[in-house]
Amino acid sequence: MPEGFTRSFAKRLNELCQLNIKEAEQGDSLLRGHVLIAPGNKHMLIKRSGARYYVELRDGPLVARHRPSVNVLFRSAAQIAGRNAIGVILTGMGDDGADGMLELRNAGAQTVGQDEASSVVYGMPKEAFKRGGVETQLPLQRIASAVLKLS
Repeated sequence: MPEGFTRSFAKRLNELCQLNIKEAEQGDSLLRGHVLIAPGNKHMLIKRSGARYYVELRDGPLVARHRPSVNVLFRSAAQIAGRNAIGVILTGMGDDGADGMLELRNAGAQTVGQDEASSVVYGMPKEAFKRGGVETQLPLQRIASAVLKLS
C-alpha cells in the first residue's frame, strides 16, 4: 500500500468497524480489539518486551517487490509470538505472505486464509494454502468471527 493511503484507509475502516483501527506508529502496543495497519512504504514487525507485544517500523529493502511486506510481518510474528499468534491472509495478487504464513503455522500459530469463492483475487491466499501455511479456509464474511473465537 502506498504512503499516504494507509492513514486514510485505516481511518475509514475505523469508522466502519467495531474494532479500533489506526495506522501503526513506532512502539504501538498490540492490544485485544485493536487493529494496526502497516504504514505505506514501511515494514511492520512484531517485537516483545516481557508480556508486551509492540510494533517496530523499518524502512529496509523491498521484500518480494513490496514494502510493507506481509512476509516481514508474519515472520516476525512467528519468531516473537509463535503459538500466541493468529495469522490471516486475505485476497490479493501475488505470493507475498505465503512463506510467512507457513512459518507462522510451523511456529504453532492458528492460520486462516480467505477462500477462493469470496476473494476478488485468490493469489495470496491460494499461494499460502498451496505451501501449507493456511490451516483453515473461510469465506470473507466468516473470518472476523473465526478470529475472535480463536483469540
